[in-house]
Parts: sequence; structure tokens; C-alpha cells
Amino acid sequence: MDEQFTIRNLADIQAIERIHLSERFHEKSTYELIGRGAAINPDAIAMSFLIDGNAFQKPQQVTYRQFIAKIRQTANMLADMGVGPTDVVTYLLPNLPQTHFVLWGAETAGIANPINPMLEAGTIKEICQAAGTKVLVALGDFPGSDIWPKVESIRKSIPTLKAVIRVMGPSDAAEGIYGYEETVERYDADRLTFDRRIHPDDIASLYHTGGTTGRPKLARRSHFNEVALTWDLGAATGLKPGEAVMVGLPLFHCNGTCVTGLLPFALGGQVVILSPSGYRNPSIMVNFYKIVEHFRPVFFSCVPTVLSVLLDIPVGGADISSLRYLVCGAAPLSVELFRRFEAHSGMKILEGYGLTEATCASCVNPKDGERKIGSIGLRLPYQQVKIMIIDSEGRYVRDAGIDEIGVVCISGPTTFKGYVEEIHNRRIWVKDGWFNTGDMGRMDKDGFFWLTGRMKELIIRGGHNIDPATIEEPLYKMAGIKMAAAVGRPDAHAGEVPVAYVELSGESGLKESDILEWARTHIGERAAVPKEVIVVDHIPLTAVGKIFKPALRWDATRRIYAKELEALGSLVTSVAIEVGEDRVHGTNAVIRIQAAQGADAGRIEQRVAELLALYTVHYDLIFQ
Repeated sequence: MDEQFTIRNLADIQAIERIHLSERFHEKSTYELIGRGAAINPDAIAMSFLIDGNAFQKPQQVTYRQFIAKIRQTANMLADMGVGPTDVVTYLLPNLPQTHFVLWGAETAGIANPINPMLEAGTIKEICQAAGTKVLVALGDFPGSDIWPKVESIRKSIPTLKAVIRVMGPSDAAEGIYGYEETVERYDADRLTFDRRIHPDDIASLYHTGGTTGRPKLARRSHFNEVALTWDLGAATGLKPGEAVMVGLPLFHCNGTCVTGLLPFALGGQVVILSPSGYRNPSIMVNFYKIVEHFRPVFFSCVPTVLSVLLDIPVGGADISSLRYLVCGAAPLSVELFRRFEAHSGMKILEGYGLTEATCASCVNPKDGERKIGSIGLRLPYQQVKIMIIDSEGRYVRDAGIDEIGVVCISGPTTFKGYVEEIHNRRIWVKDGWFNTGDMGRMDKDGFFWLTGRMKELIIRGGHNIDPATIEEPLYKMAGIKMAAAVGRPDAHAGEVPVAYVELSGESGLKESDILEWARTHIGERAAVPKEVIVVDHIPLTAVGKIFKPALRWDATRRIYAKELEALGSLVTSVAIEVGEDRVHGTNAVIRIQAAQGADAGRIEQRVAELLALYTVHYDLIFQ
């Protein structure tokens, strides 16, 4: 774990792989991994927690001695509540030190199941029921937080639930509610008091990810998956023992918990927690560069929306030279935003790619070699990534050629153990343990991967996965709607946002505003509420009668590009846009412009580039 590697190209990765992965580490569980990091210097700071961005000079700090003690106490408490190796501990928590105590304590005693606390109560209940939650851990009743009211509304309708633990709140023994802070102190901190020998293949966590059936989709990840990922991340990032990283992504997401959590913990590093709400806290963003200067982190992870916010905040005189790079993924990053942000901040961006089913990360641009802007980089050591051609039934046909678009498939030590519910495991394995990610891409001659679109229908809003079914099913329940389809529309800030196309039945008389209001009150996830409802005469269908969503995504792209290009004003007399499939880019927009008399074509081209700079769909500009 302490060994440093130079990764410039695929040859360097292959050289690393000459030593078998089993010789790279000996830890069999996340508990052993964190224990290893804690032993490096028990008095070092494990976590610095900022309550908000204005109080960054007065953080709450936790040493490694305190951290490993709290993990043991939490695990002992959970075991005493009946949690065993196959039992699930679900948590609904913002970014707090207690979140890490609960996460790693749950993985030590049983199985951890993080849930996005911003989901609606009904959706949270369905996930708990699918997971078989035995213990539910949640933030207590606080002004501005609706977590506890949600718990109160659902806890008695989860059949498997045996206990509720309230973080930062009192016990109520008669109701089976235990205050975390007061209860955990009753348990030993110096050792585990229950008998469990964790096997590497034991399930460590269930992470909720997007699905296409409307049912909760929970990915099963083993201890070996998470330990192997940590080694991989250490090799790719070059993080050294004791160095600091910052976490602003939520701790219900594997990037926050693994890349800026388990990795530094395994090396005795410091994790700077950027407030309970992370990057969504305006005071964190306003003070971001001052926070960097104060804590001297070497990297942080984010999604493109974070960079677009930071682009508008002056670095000022802050010394941010400690940052070797930042890792950006989860959603496409426009080339223009990439270049603007590097020029603005002087930081180095490493674009990457991963998914919950790969435990978090599969590819990243090399820190020591050429970065190809717009690519997701090279595969990580010991992980296998291929572009495959598959048939309509999801079966393997052949490997794709160089620069040939196909399906991105993954295999290797970080590939998950399948989903909890068998309905989600149909057709996910292409062959011999190769997982079909549902993403379309190509590999160039140097081994760099490029995403070109998605076979699967997930909408990724600012790095957050939205299942189209969570939008479509409530819309189908509205009288007067014959057909509904949700797709992602390009967005300059969030990468993409959900929009809904609707075909009405008969003389329904429904207006788009009526449907939007229905969506706001019936969709169980606020982020999934469509930004726009578009009523069409006919939703496009395939030859076998299925909704042809690519055509809707193309139309959504055409509409937003047309709206942006209205700002060309008197420079042009007409703008026509066609969007469709492209062999190289996946999707391409052809923009045909007729310049106004006397207008300079160069000026128009520059203006188009400015207006579309933060979008990721490629375009060709043609003057007529």
C-alpha cells in the first residue's frame, strides 16, 4: 500500500500486474484495512469536520485512536442488537464523523446499506424492505432536516426492522429507539467483543443504484471488492501515508466513502469533511480555496457541477499549491469547462469513470502521463475493461476493434457480486464474469477509453443516478396520459436533467403545467421531477413497439441547443439543428446557420462556441 508507482501508459499498468494482486495486500476486510492505517500513528488526525465553510479554522477533529475505538464500539453495539454477518444496517445520515463510525462499524458486524436521505419516505421504505434492514440508523430531529420525520413515518412498516438508532438524539426504549451517543459508550472500545472472522468474499455493503424496473436496485459488494479497490486507488493516485484529502460528495455514495474515505483511512491520512451537506453548502464553496490553504489537501473528488460553481469563485491570494490534482467523474465534463477551470485554478484535472457495480472506479487519466481531454482514461491495474459487441439479447458476439463503438464491459477484483433481487441480475453478465455496464464507448490505439452514450436509460443529474421509471410510473397514473417517457436533456450546470415526453389520450385537455404539478406531488425523488414536460402527438416507437428513447434524447438536445443559440440574435437569419447518432461521438448535432448580411462568419463561430461551451454533445457548424 505504501509503494509508489509511476503510471503514464498502459505498459506501466501491465508492468504492475506482473506481481499477482494477492501479493500486494494481506488485509481481508475493511476493518483490518482501517486498523492498519490507524496503527501508523494513532494520535494523527483521521477526520477534520467542518460544521460550515465560515468556521473552517475551528474543525471538530477525531484522532485515529478515537476513530478505531468508535468503529469497535459501534460494531459491538450492533452485534449486541443481533446484527450478524448477513444482517443489514441501513443508515440515513448527512456527512458527519458519526457516518464513518456507523459505516465501518456496520461492515465489521454485518452489512452496511447507505441510503440517500433526500429520497422521499416511500422510496426509503422500499429500499429498506428490499435490503431486509435489521437496524436503521438516522439523524435525529433537527431544524432544516426532514430525515427523522421520514423515519417516524416508515419504521413500523419495515417487517425486518428490530431497532432504530438515533444519531444526535435521545433514546426511547419503549419504542425500540436508541440514542447513538449515549448507547455506544456502553461498549468496549479496545476490542471486538463478538466472534466473527470476516472472509474476503463476505458481503460488506449494499449500495442503492439506479434501476430500470422501478424496484430498488441494491449492488452487493464484498470486503475483497472494497480492499482491492483501495489498493488500486492508492496505486493510481499516489496518495502517501498521512496526506490529507477533502470530501464534499455525499457519504451515501461510494466515491465519498471509498475514494475520499477508505483510501486515506488505509494510509493513516486526514479526511476533511466539508460540512454535513458537502458541496451543496454555499459557505463551503465561497471559502473553498481558503479551506484548501488551511488543510493542505493533495486532492479531492467532485462532479462537473462543482467545477462550474468554483469557476465563479476567485482564488484570490489563497495558496492552493498542495493540490496535486482533482478527480472528476460521474458525469460528462465539457472540454471547455475542463480548460477554463484548469486556467482559473491552476489545478490538474484527472477525468475518470466508475460505477457502484465496480465498487467505485474502473478508469482514470494517468497522473504521470498524457491526459486525453474528454476521455475517461486508462483502466486501473488488475481491472479489466473491454469494448464488446453484443446482440439484441445481451449475448457476447466479439470484442470491438480499435475506435469501434460497443458496450463497455468490466471484470476483475472490484466487480460486484450481483444485485440483491434476482430480477435485476438478468442479462447483466455478458460472459465469464464480464459485467455489462450499459454504457457505450470505444477504446483508442493507446488503450484510452471514450464514452459515447448509454444503452441503459439512467439519467445522470450532477453525478446522481435517476431511474426513468421513478418518473414514468407516476405519470402513467395520471388520467389522460397515454404514453410517457423520461430522458436526460443536456444541461450546462448538471450535465443533464430529466425531462418527460408525454403522449395524451383522446381529448384529455391536459396542459404541460398540469402534468408538471402532478409530477411534483407524485414523484418520490425531488431530483427526478422533470425540468420540463413536452407534449407530443406521437412518441417514437421501435419496429417491435418499444419507445425509442434515443430519438427523444436527440430531440431534447436539439431543443436546448436551439434555445441557447437564440442569443445569436441579429447575427443570423436562420438556425436549423439536427441531432442524431454518430459513429465517433455517439451523438452529434449538425447546426446549419444562415448568416445575416454583413455578419462575420468567424464572429458567429466564436459566439456559437461560447454559447455551447459547457455542453458535452459534440456539434458540427455548417454555414449555408
